[in-house]
Amino acid sequence: CSAINACESSNGGCSAKAECRRTTPGNRVCVCNAGYTGDGIVCIEINPCLENNGGCDRNAECTQTGPNQAVCNCLKGYSGDGKRCTYISLCSQNNGGCSEFAICNDTELTERTCTCKPNYIGDGFKCRGNIFQELLRNSNTSKFYFHLTALSIKDIAGPGPFTLFVPRTDILNTDPRVKDWIAKGVMAQILRYHMVGCANLLYNDLTRITNITSLHGDLIHISYSQNSLVLNDKAEIIVSDAVGTNGVIHVINQILVP
Repeated sequence: CSAINACESSNGGCSAKAECRRTTPGNRVCVCNAGYTGDGIVCIEINPCLENNGGCDRNAECTQTGPNQAVCNCLKGYSGDGKRCTYISLCSQNNGGCSEFAICNDTELTERTCTCKPNYIGDGFKCRGNIFQELLRNSNTSKFYFHLTALSIKDIAGPGPFTLFVPRTDILNTDPRVKDWIAKGVMAQILRYHMVGCANLLYNDLTRITNITSLHGDLIHISYSQNSLVLNDKAEIIVSDAVGTNGVIHVINQILVP
């Protein structure tokens, strides 16, 4: 007589995912393979993600890749290897895309708010200070700023409101009269003729006005035709409505002379 091998046929009736082990003649036990669980007759894949998130960080997604195998991937808004995930602050890099003059606040995952700092106005992505500061930040108007500081003219640093008509930088650099005005000590009068006090006049406001009085005391004549605003019949407004906390700047293509 020979011992009957219970595992010889059809894996001994064990699951295809199990190992049939002979015990005594005619008997066997079924043991589920690694990565499977069950009684050996029925073996089911172990999903490690079902317990303790598969060992992944609580801010990670556990994805089963095979029997008792899984990968961990940090959720959007977090970085790491999946076992450990760290919150990514949007504000930690480049101020979250906000203006350099804004405060960036993380609100929720992948979200943040941008708020202009005190004494600045704007939407948080672009924030503007007073018009004295804004002159320096724009290459079209920076030369006007340097002339003001050279003569210690700080009128427009006050609360305002003011309206400025600023000759473009290249005009101030190339007009030969500028050096002559500086030499004669009248440059301050020329500069103040480009400033209007107690008024925040936007482009649309100017289309309805014919004369305004400058800080120098003389009138500036305004004419509007063919969709253009012209001052003293010579200087055209070429860039308008640069609004600051205490007024507005318009760039013109010629120097105004009282």
